[in-house]
Amino acid sequence: MGSQTVESTVVVADNGPGDGCAEMLETRFPLVKRVGFAGSNLGFGTAINRAVMAEGEGPVILLNDDAVPEADFIENLLAVHGASGAAMVAGILIRRGGGTVIDSAGIVSDRSLTAWDYLTGRPLAAAEGAPDPLGPTGGAALFDRTAFEQVGGFDERIFLYYEDLDLALRMRLAGHDCRLAAGATATHESSATLGRNSAEKYFQTGFSRGYLLRKYGIMRDPGLAAKVLVSDALAAGVQAVLDSTTAGAKGRISGWRAGADLEPLDLPLDRLEPVSLRRHMGARLARRRHPAR
Repeated sequence: MGSQTVESTVVVADNGPGDGCAEMLETRFPLVKRVGFAGSNLGFGTAINRAVMAEGEGPVILLNDDAVPEADFIENLLAVHGASGAAMVAGILIRRGGGTVIDSAGIVSDRSLTAWDYLTGRPLAAAEGAPDPLGPTGGAALFDRTAFEQVGGFDERIFLYYEDLDLALRMRLAGHDCRLAAGATATHESSATLGRNSAEKYFQTGFSRGYLLRKYGIMRDPGLAAKVLVSDALAAGVQAVLDSTTAGAKGRISGWRAGADLEPLDLPLDRLEPVSLRRHMGARLARRRHPAR
């Protein structure tokens, strides 16, 4: 992480094979605490849940392993949390090699649960005075520990992608707010985990999409269902034509089935934007060019 202006406990949730990064941490970063899982990859949310239970106290601050924070990253997150009392604080990820272009300043979503990265592609200056997002991206976030634990942390059925959207929705339903910390920035290497436009990434994003559609009962609304079918069919078609894969469609089906036993949750409709198919397409095209997560 590099030097920070405030002291903190640094914990690595190590999903790597074998001993993962254990030797590197022991030799180069002996003060860093590691929570490993016997060589098993539990997925993002499950690993974070285990690390939060095992180590630390006070606010939970998350930073992706492909992001490098500025020295005052933690200080700025804590300052916004302390001043506002908000249970969620969104940090800002800056595109590597992009100067001061924002990759993500949190997440926003419409009522079909099509989500996109807040302020993506905008200059960093746009974050000053900007409205707050729905919630923080899991790659640069602060959560109040008590609130995080009360809502059950991340949903462990989601292996990777959109677990932060789901957590933000549940935090909002529990009455918690989010604030944007314009000064808490980190440089981000986008899609370093699975690679841009890879079949595995499409499957995981598709799974999460299908699962959340069922978890929140989106398809019970005929109007929303029609827009979801059009938008998602177009997305799957683009993947099939340009990337020669149907993994995204298969993931959606798998995720839908995984949520079959759930009682659908309500949505915090006042926090979600109206559905616009034009914006859906624009967001998907932007994601292909600069996939932030």
